[in-house]
Amino acid sequence: MTGFFSSLPIPLQTIGLLTLSNVFMTFAWYGHLKVENRAMWLLIVVSWGIAFFEYCLAVPANRIGRGVYSPAELKTMQEVITLIVFAVFSVAYLGEKFTLNHLVGFALIAAGAVFIFKGPL
Repeated sequence: MTGFFSSLPIPLQTIGLLTLSNVFMTFAWYGHLKVENRAMWLLIVVSWGIAFFEYCLAVPANRIGRGVYSPAELKTMQEVITLIVFAVFSVAYLGEKFTLNHLVGFALIAAGAVFIFKGPL
């Protein structure tokens, strides 16, 4: 990977690429919820087109990150990033309310991530 990300330490490259990847993924999976009166096939094709760019970022993120993180750590990192990106997306783009229930649920998932990175018990 060349350019801006290659000058960063591997952990930051991984986190940055996973974050950008998740922005594309979130729009591919949920962006169509604001679009009404469109054929399902068209929504699927557009979503696949957006998801292509998600894969173009996720695959290098995982390849680069594999040098520092285990696959379980990479997957956990991706899930936590997904929750953060989705929370921002659902409030900012979809106009959803972020409730205490969401916060507690996300915090419990993040707490689980701590155990993945903590190492063997």
